[in-house]
Amino acid sequence: MKELIEKVNWERNNGIVPVIVQDTKGEVLTLAYMNKEALMKTLETGYAHYYSRSQKRIRMKGEVSGNVQKVKEIRIDCDNDALLLIVEQVGVACHTGNYSCFYRKLGEPEKAVGGIDYSLTILRELEELIKQRKENPKEDSYTSRLFKEGKEKIYKKFGEEAIEVLVAEGRERIIYETADLLYHLLVLLAYNEISLGKVMEELRRRRK
Repeated sequence: MKELIEKVNWERNNGIVPVIVQDTKGEVLTLAYMNKEALMKTLETGYAHYYSRSQKRIRMKGEVSGNVQKVKEIRIDCDNDALLLIVEQVGVACHTGNYSCFYRKLGEPEKAVGGIDYSLTILRELEELIKQRKENPKEDSYTSRLFKEGKEKIYKKFGEEAIEVLVAEGRERIIYETADLLYHLLVLLAYNEISLGKVMEELRRRRK
């Protein structure tokens, strides 16, 4: 594992290398990026982990959708600055709902398909922000204040928000109160050092 990681020329692209992802039948699925930690997690778990340049964090492919990529083989190019992953794709690879991200051919009309709702990724982003506020408190942060006041306050607020959902009248009010509930649930989980991923694992276990 260490030998493969050190073989990659990380310095050429500021610690990040492009990764071509292909399924076991030879179809190219997507183009992603990795840093050392993402490659390490991929090798350790057997599931593809990538570095998100926009969110500046490592994520496992399919962590929200369940469309994971089981890695069968990893290859490196002749210049040691690009990787090829051969994977067993669970579900689809593209957020549009297409199997591959390369589903469009230039010069031909685009075919519309039913997309996948990836709005749940906001929960992961919110979870990360809550974690940051816990580890690095900010004076004007409501989240940091909740952690400072401790378990009793955190649990009380979650209970209050649950009641607000139950008594809410009308579609818009229910949506609003549910958003508050989800936020306070993430705070409660972070207080107990439980990641949202663990809850997703339990739901996935029950689905099987």
